[in-house]
Amino acid sequence: MDDPAIDPAEHRHALEGLRRLNRASDSAGVLWPAIAELSARLGRPVKVLDVATGSGDVPRGLLRRAERAGVGLEMAGCDISPTALDEAARQAPGVRFFQHDALHARLPTGFDVVTCSLFLHHLSGDEAIALLANMENAAEHLVLVNDLARSRFNYCGVWLACHLLTRSRVVRFDGPASVRSAFTPAEALALARRAGLSGATVRGRFPARFLLSWSRR
Repeated sequence: MDDPAIDPAEHRHALEGLRRLNRASDSAGVLWPAIAELSARLGRPVKVLDVATGSGDVPRGLLRRAERAGVGLEMAGCDISPTALDEAARQAPGVRFFQHDALHARLPTGFDVVTCSLFLHHLSGDEAIALLANMENAAEHLVLVNDLARSRFNYCGVWLACHLLTRSRVVRFDGPASVRSAFTPAEALALARRAGLSGATVRGRFPARFLLSWSRR
């Protein structure tokens, strides 16, 4: 899906498959506890930016959790792909979406939390450092990165999930390939430190994930 020449219909099919995988692995649920805790501490609606948002399923999932918990949440999402943003606007009408290249342009400031799910593994080490530093600059309080963790066990699990939950040939290729190119939790922590996220933590999350968290002191 990183190929800018990908057919839009194929891209939408792949985004649909990724939405199904994100629901099965509860991507929004990985991020939600830290956001809910911050909301309780601030005592006001939390402003969240989701970077590389794809079709907006993670922001939509976070909004649903916030509504159930009675928590105020102002969600925004950005992505470089117009096709993804069109899908996101259709899937999550309560979210403000905008086009942005987070690797080469500074993210807008004014957000309490900046999140990113399942994008880091597409990047080289230097690109990952640049992204994390960009997210840190934009976040008033928290940076949260939910991503795949590289291991043989996770490769097998993701291969199986991609073949059971979607028929998209793009997702069936990208899923296992993404695990192969992903960072280990230790590597992700080292990248965060090089990006200036002092005090960041990385913890494993089921299935096949880690959550990188950084809080501004």
